[in-house]
Amino acid sequence: MTYRIGVDVGGTFTDFLLQPAVGRPRAVKVPSTPADPTDGVFAGLAEMATGESRSLGEFLGDVELIVHGTTITTNAVLTGDVARVGLLTTRGFRDALAMRRGIREAQYDNRCRAPEPLVPRWLRLPVTERVDATGAVLAPLDDVDVHDALARFAAVGVEAVAVCFLHAWANPAHEVAAERLATAALPGAYVTRSSAILPQIRFTERVSTTVLNAAVGPVLGRYLDRLTTRLTLTGFRGTLLVMQSNGGVAAPATARAAAASTLLSGPAAAPTAGGAYTAAHGLRDFITVDMGGTSFDVCLVKDGAAALTAEGRIGRYPFGLPMLAIHTIGAGGGSIAWIDEGGLLRVGPRSAGAAPGPACYARGGTAPTCTDADLLLGRLDPAGLLGGRLRLDPVAARGALEGLAARLGLGVEAAAAGVVDVIDANMAAGIRHVTVERGHDPRGLVLVVAGGAGPVHAAGIAGELGIARILVPRDSSIFCAAGMLFTDLRHDLVRTLVAPVDALDADRLRRLCAALARDGHAALAEDGVPETRRALALGCDVRYVGQYHELTVPLLAEEAEAGDLSGVAKRFHEAHDRLYGYALPDTPLELVNVRAVATGLVDRPRLPEVAPGAAEAARRGRRRAWLAPERAFHEVDRYDGLGLGAGARLAGPALVELPLTTVVVPPAWRLETDRHGSFVLEPA
Repeated sequence: MTYRIGVDVGGTFTDFLLQPAVGRPRAVKVPSTPADPTDGVFAGLAEMATGESRSLGEFLGDVELIVHGTTITTNAVLTGDVARVGLLTTRGFRDALAMRRGIREAQYDNRCRAPEPLVPRWLRLPVTERVDATGAVLAPLDDVDVHDALARFAAVGVEAVAVCFLHAWANPAHEVAAERLATAALPGAYVTRSSAILPQIRFTERVSTTVLNAAVGPVLGRYLDRLTTRLTLTGFRGTLLVMQSNGGVAAPATARAAAASTLLSGPAAAPTAGGAYTAAHGLRDFITVDMGGTSFDVCLVKDGAAALTAEGRIGRYPFGLPMLAIHTIGAGGGSIAWIDEGGLLRVGPRSAGAAPGPACYARGGTAPTCTDADLLLGRLDPAGLLGGRLRLDPVAARGALEGLAARLGLGVEAAAAGVVDVIDANMAAGIRHVTVERGHDPRGLVLVVAGGAGPVHAAGIAGELGIARILVPRDSSIFCAAGMLFTDLRHDLVRTLVAPVDALDADRLRRLCAALARDGHAALAEDGVPETRRALALGCDVRYVGQYHELTVPLLAEEAEAGDLSGVAKRFHEAHDRLYGYALPDTPLELVNVRAVATGLVDRPRLPEVAPGAAEAARRGRRRAWLAPERAFHEVDRYDGLGLGAGARLAGPALVELPLTTVVVPPAWRLETDRHGSFVLEPA
């Protein structure tokens, strides 16, 4: 028997999906271990081995694939626990990292201060060199400057060196030389250059991305070294892949070299997972939401594809690598409720995390959290989560909420209901950000719900937005871990080519596209992907002349070969009209970048089907629970979620209890189980 495993290390829990070659997949969830995340990973692996009645070594010897998503780089940036970085840059441009675009993030807040750069000024060292935008060398690289800077870096214990020179996208020779010198002078340091990470125009974004990569490179490298060493010593001989922010996976060596590509590693699997579960219903337009212990991640999928952006931010730092357009807010089961200076109830973004966790976990936490409120309102089973291994303490939950209730002048249960209302409203606002604010009506979309806390709050969120259909996969609590097993290998490549679309040098475009294709196929060959399992897609970043931002539209292979961008122009006008409500077909267009996506196709598992079964057979009693929209307590039927077979129907109010979560079905809603065991909720 061989196995495949998806692993998603979150801030509160580490999730696993075990996919055996024969038989049903199995979900496992264990508490995360922030001090050493590999401990949580191995706790889950040990639990899976026990479930298979095998020793850990025997079990890992038969695991052929582990796909791993992690928040380790994200947390490093958000907490400031990054490597000490030294920046080598063109003389005269050392302050570009601090100046950024000169635009205040909060334009109406005169007290808004820019974030402190990840590299302080005394470690941003200029060197003499200059290349122009055509790639011509105006001043050669001064090796003495580079050696002097590297000596200063060595003296202060720099762990990583970022190399970013002006116009290196046009001619990387100086960066390559500086990288070689840095690697020789600082043999233990992590060295990265902008022409390898982001070879395109816009110096501010390029230097910020390169510095981010240097800042998290040693952090991710140490973690992957520790993980791979432990796996190897325990008997693992299979393939390890790492989830990337672009929605694809990569080999560990690729992830190390481009560590910044993992800054949204875990949540990036959600759209792929959503596509797998919605396919049974013929759905291609939906919203995925993942409410875990710490955060709430939202992604809009239209026509089967999630939007990508190359203009994102991590924390408050610009980031130029392609990443899924996932919006994240601090709203999870561990989000702490508090009262602001104006006396208003707030929930999040601060979280109780994995340690100590919500008060009801009885691990030393005392702050009132969303999970405490859900437990006190009867929406969670006190018998606990994780198959009963994590029992929930209602007395501790009440104790945590009493102080909050007293300050609000409310009863404890009313305060708990207020916590639920506030966090549901926060999450609905997060969904509006990716839908209404971008011209999409959420009422016509399906809400695909994930995360351990997501199914508890799904109906409340849908009610805020007028969404009339909710899909909760049976494995929703480990949704992203499941999605990782459906995810292809992916390499994103980009080259800058600024030229008028209607006066483009066709030979130059052909050569550039051919070079991108060669690089893409070479990367996939290095990953061991056979030619029959490779796919290559081209795209162009195009804008109206005078615009600052571009839209990426597809470039067909035959158009690239012919050097004809008339089809690209047509698609650009259509995309601009769709996104912004207007197009200017008589305005000239400008090509800025050419992109390629090289994909290594994986064998995707088939979703298992469940046997038919009636709801009545899965009934397990009643419990008093507070439910929206009436905002009142009800005597609620409880059902064993694993006992609901295909075609089972039930009417709300009801609680469908699973080992790792609970699906709340409010009054005037109904639930039906589909053939894969997923739960579909709709108004009655």
